[in-house]
Amino acid sequence: MFEEASEVFDNMFKSSFPLTFIVFIPAVLILVSPLPAEAAHEFTVYRMQQYDLQGQPYGTRNAILNTEARTVEAEVLSRRCVIMRLVDFSYERYQKALRQSAGAVVIILPKNMSTMPQDIVQFMELEPEMLATETIVPVYFALEDDELLSIYTQTLTSSSSQGSSSAAEVLIHTATANGFQMVTSGAQSKAVSDWAITSLEGRLAGTGGEDLPTIVLVAHYDSFGVAPWLSYGADSNGSGVSMLLELARLFSRLYTYKRTHAGYNLLFFVSGGGKFNYQGTKRWLEDNLDHTDSSLLQDNVAFVLCLDTLGNGDSLHLHVSKPPKEGTAQYALLKELETVASNQYPEVKFSMVHKKINLADDTLAWEHERFGIRRLPAFTLSHLNSHREVQRSSIMDVRPHVDLRKLSRNTKLIAESLARVIYNLTEKGAPGDLQIFTEQMQMQEEQLSSVVDWLTAQPRAAQLVDKDSSVVSTLEYHLGRYLKDVRRHYVKADKRDPEFVFYDQLKQTMNAYRVKPAIFDLLLAFCIAAYLGVIYLSIQHFVVLYSVVRRITTPKTKQH
Repeated sequence: MFEEASEVFDNMFKSSFPLTFIVFIPAVLILVSPLPAEAAHEFTVYRMQQYDLQGQPYGTRNAILNTEARTVEAEVLSRRCVIMRLVDFSYERYQKALRQSAGAVVIILPKNMSTMPQDIVQFMELEPEMLATETIVPVYFALEDDELLSIYTQTLTSSSSQGSSSAAEVLIHTATANGFQMVTSGAQSKAVSDWAITSLEGRLAGTGGEDLPTIVLVAHYDSFGVAPWLSYGADSNGSGVSMLLELARLFSRLYTYKRTHAGYNLLFFVSGGGKFNYQGTKRWLEDNLDHTDSSLLQDNVAFVLCLDTLGNGDSLHLHVSKPPKEGTAQYALLKELETVASNQYPEVKFSMVHKKINLADDTLAWEHERFGIRRLPAFTLSHLNSHREVQRSSIMDVRPHVDLRKLSRNTKLIAESLARVIYNLTEKGAPGDLQIFTEQMQMQEEQLSSVVDWLTAQPRAAQLVDKDSSVVSTLEYHLGRYLKDVRRHYVKADKRDPEFVFYDQLKQTMNAYRVKPAIFDLLLAFCIAAYLGVIYLSIQHFVVLYSVVRRITTPKTKQH
């Protein structure tokens, strides 16, 4: 019977080789078919800045990601998604990924930044360098969670094993380790057309004549950082906007009563696009000085005071492009700031910082320079000594960076100084320690705190705040409570020669799929081929195999 079966199998497979695959491959595929890819984790990622300013591109120019994850410890990063934690991040490692043409870079940020002060300072210093030049590699940021940390740990183990001394160990570990395929859900980024940057204006009219001097108070509301969706701008410039709104409230109370209604017009301007070379201020000046016959900016401007980054520190710097001359309103403000600081707040170190406007630079240093170019007397108040301080453009500028007590103190100091200028108190012999904003007129710290909390609860990058944004409407509401003639001003980039261009796809969902590495598929294919080869040879030589097996299994007969 076995001899007949062997002849049948032998003839069947010799005459029809494809029949071998028809019989055996379905069984093999059923036995070794891999499990479908498992979605290990889904999380939100925030893309690095992408914009053009004055025709110069900045940030990452790509948004699509579909590649295998590695950590920076791996020797080969080409076409891989490089995952880094903030604690391990350095500019050298970041450049290593870019030099090797990585498929993408994902930087994991801790949820509680206050626990890593040293790493925060280091990263803040690196942000401008990351944005200084463009890159085609997609760069994303993600907030840390348990699942993401687990993915990072497993990827780190797999990447570190590639440095083992034994090639066999590397091969075995690579074949058995779990990998992760990182995939974004969005499309490629494209330029946003007709984006409007919104600014807001309101005023308090003075009394006593028509040609009254005007004091302009300015603060830009937008924030900036390496990733727009993570840019909360607490100190820069949430503190400046909060102070401007409080000053509007205080002086609206003074201007309500005939006895304290001063002979100065107060013009308040909350500008947009401040982090993009003060585009909102530039257009506002053009509209008021070039495109109209009647404007407070055309008549008699005493000075323009810009408020920028005032929520911390015990220093107060008055940044000027041209030192004020004695006998002018600008000089009077300078002296009143010195008087109030020395007599009422001796812990505050006040100074004037002189820096000429450099038109050769790509961007202006401070907002007052926009006014200085148009020959309007202007300066900026800030607790920062230089415009190059990293706090002005960092995603690490969050709510804890604003000290409410110091912000309130600085607001009171500036309010008292302005009041002394407006009411000419020094020439009237008022002592330096005289306080105007007391009792019913005193500061409202709770309201100041609530405004700061509201501003820092949402990202305010210029690419995210359109004309219908709640940020704009809420600012408009607050200005309308205290000021008259509140209106909006819009600026759009010129279509032929745009000064600024924004791009979309700044926030996406990323999926990490658990997969086996490519070497696993090769080894699996090799095993299947070897298995089929053994089966095929066994069938082709079934008679020989049968005779060998029979010879081995047949009991030997005893010889008598």
